[in-house]
Amino acid sequence: MRHALARGSLLVALVTLAFSQPVYTAPRDAKVDAKEKALVSHVSAGEQASIALLEQLVNVNSGTMNFAGVRQVADMLRPRFEALGFKVSWVDGTPFGRAGHLVATRAGRGPHVLLIGHLDTVFEPNHPFQRWERVDENIARGPGAADMKGGIVVALAALDALSQANLLDSLQLTVVLHGDEEDSGRPLDLARRDLIEAAKAADIAIALENAADNPKTAVTARRSSTGWIVKVEANSAHSSQIFAEDVGAGAAYELGRILNGFYQEVRGDALVTFNPGLIASSTQVDFEKQPLGATLSGKNNIIAPTAIASGDLRTLTVQQLEETRAKMRKVVAASLPHTSAQIEFTDSYPPMAPTEGNRKLLSMYDEVSRDLGFGAVTEVDPRNAGAADISFAADHVDMAIDGLGLLGGDSHTPEEFADLRTYPIQTQRLAVLLYRLGKK
Repeated sequence: MRHALARGSLLVALVTLAFSQPVYTAPRDAKVDAKEKALVSHVSAGEQASIALLEQLVNVNSGTMNFAGVRQVADMLRPRFEALGFKVSWVDGTPFGRAGHLVATRAGRGPHVLLIGHLDTVFEPNHPFQRWERVDENIARGPGAADMKGGIVVALAALDALSQANLLDSLQLTVVLHGDEEDSGRPLDLARRDLIEAAKAADIAIALENAADNPKTAVTARRSSTGWIVKVEANSAHSSQIFAEDVGAGAAYELGRILNGFYQEVRGDALVTFNPGLIASSTQVDFEKQPLGATLSGKNNIIAPTAIASGDLRTLTVQQLEETRAKMRKVVAASLPHTSAQIEFTDSYPPMAPTEGNRKLLSMYDEVSRDLGFGAVTEVDPRNAGAADISFAADHVDMAIDGLGLLGGDSHTPEEFADLRTYPIQTQRLAVLLYRLGKK
């Protein structure tokens, strides 16, 4: 997350970023056929209506835990998908403690493409950041403007352009819009069951996140997001007796040894990271997983009998994940005198490993971008791509790519904005990519 900008400097910063975007040339006529030109025209004609829709969506609070707001956004989108010939259903989120998901399907004769997005934002109704604000001609602030109601609007506009050009039937299409991407429901296997099942039936997955907020990049690989907890128990006694043969090192030193062992012995691969987000040790520790926290009580003259650390672990592949977990278990097992420790791992978002199929899809997207005059597109460094819902689908399809939504910046902060000049870029590229996938 970027640091929030001071309010007084916001406008200058946004305008500077907006005008740092590259200037694009006109489409290369030799590379763009008549149908693709028609798609470009349809996108241009519908731009203002799409921006108006985005404003309406942003002005409905759909913080993950505002179930009514999430459903309201889904209700606003349902008739638009139905008008394009989709069958739309609502997946009730009660079994996993969330509002639910919107799923839309459309039959066709070509490859099966899965489009992935989310309805929710991080901003709940009690947050002061609630409304769309047009900063200038190019910049609009608002919760979810870029992350990622803007992505949903890009997808709808691309699909509408294909429909107006009578090209939608060349694809089988499934759209999954989650209501809990920003705070996933539990159990996670239920919360992501519909997405995984849709991916198993699909050939290609395309996600609509804003990703790196750079029109020169797209995402072909994402690291996982899993969790770990280390719990330590030790002898307790008067502090003057610490290190005595019959007393031992205490829980705090043992936890310190473990964390230092992770740093010294497990750290190394740039794409493998593990961060302790909470560390606690005292005479009494009351630990809570959700929301993460700990309440402590103790004295300096008592050797702490309890220590706990909670953190996350991120890897690019499942093999890296398993190897790293094994190394962490080995460190934990080498206890100091009169201490014992255990480590527990929890699964959350799996990795989206880099594959030849993903890079092939990026190559097609890059070619579309060049042909439309928008320049080259390269892959984002996975170190800079956080976990996202496409990771649940990537292993089940031949090709996957992310970052094709509306771009902007400062997501997850009260300064979140969309750069509206990226709307025609992203929408035209997506529409032409889908058309070319249908041709193949």
